[in-house]
Amino acid sequence: MSRLIRRICAVALSGLLAACATAPKAVTKNTSKTFSTVVVDAGHGGKDNGAYRRFGGAEKIATLDVARRLERKLRESQLKTVMTRSSDVFISLDQRVSIENAQKKSVFVSIHFNDSRRRGIHGFETYYHSANAAELANRIQGKLMTIPRSANRGVHFANFRVLRLAAYPAVLVECGFLSNRREGGEARDSEYRELLADKIAEAIVEQRYGPGVYHASAEAAVAPQPPSERPGLAPGALRHD
Repeated sequence: MSRLIRRICAVALSGLLAACATAPKAVTKNTSKTFSTVVVDAGHGGKDNGAYRRFGGAEKIATLDVARRLERKLRESQLKTVMTRSSDVFISLDQRVSIENAQKKSVFVSIHFNDSRRRGIHGFETYYHSANAAELANRIQGKLMTIPRSANRGVHFANFRVLRLAAYPAVLVECGFLSNRREGGEARDSEYRELLADKIAEAIVEQRYGPGVYHASAEAAVAPQPPSERPGLAPGALRHD
């Protein structure tokens, strides 16, 4: 009897493996060179503060400001844009996925700031899931590395929901650590947020149209001074996926 059961199980297993081998795999559409729309995702929002640190304040505030600036720059470069949120409201991960996948011929760029228990850790990171998004992720990381005193924490594969379930190329950008005194202070500064948005926009426009097409605004062309040299940057009462 036990031999019969083992034989039945073996047959069932072989059938299951054959079904898995022939089942179609979901493939991200490769619009990395042909996209006409950029879905700009400001991480967190509403009841979800994201990271919150004394140096950098609430992540949801910094991400929204950078995302708004990025969206404006992309529109100025003749790209259509859609924002997952344009105010301080809560948008679930599933809602974000629905918004990004509803846009045809698009790419998705999610803006975040990082956090760590170790205050000395700093730098930029960019994440992707589909191989079709790897080039855009590397391009964004490369542009961010032109910012003075940047630390390169690399481009990495990640299984984040907004990347894993994307129908089109999708990346997530970590724009520095709110837990680091310097980067947290910079994240509060409007000029620095403008610079972050400018570098990300430059990468996206070059990904679509090639080098030399993007032109930075006058405001973004001026590199900001360190936070300690600028007035009005004392940490205030401001209060990841």
